[in-house]
Amino acid sequence: MVAFYDGLMFFIILFIGMIPAIVLQIQGNRISNYILVFTIFIIYLALRSEPIQMVYLFVYLLFEWHLLAGFQWYIQKYGRNPHIFHHFILFAILPLLLAKCSPFWGHNWFAFIGISYITFRVLQILIESYDGIIKKSNFLETMNFLLFFPTFSSGPIDRSRRFELDLNKIKSRETYFDMIQRGLRKLLHGALYKFVLSSIAFSYLEQISGRYDPQYIIAYAYLYGIYMFFDFAGYSLMAIGTGYILGICVPDNFNKPFISVDIKDFWDRWHISLSHWFRDFVFSRFMLWAIKGKKFKNRMNAASVGFIVNMMIMGAWHGLTIDYLCYGLYHGILLALTERYQKTKWYKEHKKNKIYKIISWFITLNLVMFGFLIFSGKFFETVYIILTLF
Repeated sequence: MVAFYDGLMFFIILFIGMIPAIVLQIQGNRISNYILVFTIFIIYLALRSEPIQMVYLFVYLLFEWHLLAGFQWYIQKYGRNPHIFHHFILFAILPLLLAKCSPFWGHNWFAFIGISYITFRVLQILIESYDGIIKKSNFLETMNFLLFFPTFSSGPIDRSRRFELDLNKIKSRETYFDMIQRGLRKLLHGALYKFVLSSIAFSYLEQISGRYDPQYIIAYAYLYGIYMFFDFAGYSLMAIGTGYILGICVPDNFNKPFISVDIKDFWDRWHISLSHWFRDFVFSRFMLWAIKGKKFKNRMNAASVGFIVNMMIMGAWHGLTIDYLCYGLYHGILLALTERYQKTKWYKEHKKNKIYKIISWFITLNLVMFGFLIFSGKFFETVYIILTLF
């Protein structure tokens, strides 16, 4: 089995496979077909040890493509119908729901690597088809977008129209050489993060994982947050770097999240492609529904509920466990409180003050690290141990 961005064999195959892509693009050729073939080959190597995952992936793609094509045909023929749209959305997420609920019934239905991120891409196409932004999808371009191997298992989450522009655009030599340089820098930067810095953080994390004294719990929260950042940001950078070399400007996923001065700022810096996807396709639509239907007394109440709903769904997307659900609820409440606080006169008067910014940064950092403690499962594990002592 070949794991994405892990192990010598993956990188040997990656660099060998990128040589034809580089040569073809330098010569001014489109390489969309080559990318799709290379992607299918990499995914085959990643899933071949578990053939059932390959079967699920094939069935999933067949099902989702027919949903997309069928929905776009319906829109063209009969126009927009919100009830039909909601049914198509439900069908589109059904395989993911089956995968997330698999632990409850003991069979891993559709539990293949990458289903979460592919589902985001399918939903984006469905939603933008309903909005009239996308008229008709091309089968090969859609498969390239859904399966693109650098971002297949863990993102970042691209948008189809932006991806397809890059896929079909012939770059000048100067532009492409610049993309290669940027791609290689991101690959090396990501490797440093994932294989060196995250490993160091994880080694310290292991040393205190069985300790439950207050100072060790605090240390665990910080070390887990640091480990999560270097591991995931490192993976993302390598995926982005690979994308650049293949001619695709994959969007950035992290931007110095630990210098955030409030929780809203944090979610503009942490897992950016995911948080912005939820902002655009969950929160914004919830607000439109709430305001248009006058569901709440005012916009502030609607936004507060919207933040909580948005983050609860994000937590559930990570997994249907108490840790992930509470992590989502926690950040939803923090975002709702931040929204209310930032509308106060006191905040507007002090937000540019240097001392205020430092204090706000310190509070935000600790709130974020406590969130990671919840996400890790250590918080409820500690609570359970404390309760058993009484």
